[in-house]
Amino acid sequence: MKTCRFRSSFTLMELLIVLGIMSVLAMIVISAINPLKQLEAARDASRISAIHQIESAIMQYINDGYSFSDIPIGKENAKNICRSASVPDCYNLTFLAPVYLVQIPIDDKETDVNFSGYRIYMLGSFLKVCSPRVDEDCGA
Repeated sequence: MKTCRFRSSFTLMELLIVLGIMSVLAMIVISAINPLKQLEAARDASRISAIHQIESAIMQYINDGYSFSDIPIGKENAKNICRSASVPDCYNLTFLAPVYLVQIPIDDKETDVNFSGYRIYMLGSFLKVCSPRVDEDCGA
């Protein structure tokens, strides 16, 4: 009785061809996913969430009977929101924490240690918040 044995050995050339094909497919998949673009989209989503948190805290503050003053009118005139109360030339919202916000959100790409990376302005009778990294026309 004879038995058949199958040999499954690749030559070096065949192995290199398979590795080359797999490399090309991996590059196509990585370029299609574009991890840097996905990371920036996640950061923008986080910024939009922070904007909504600040706006919600402002609305709760107003509903409790308080008011705001000296808010610039229009998105193009939006004023920086301060990180702390002692910073000049920005709008102080630190009083919202810890009652209305745990803390003022800080944009992770903000390089100025005085500012949060978010800006405040009036749109009609509404107080609005924007981020220059999400809205190109958010302040000067």
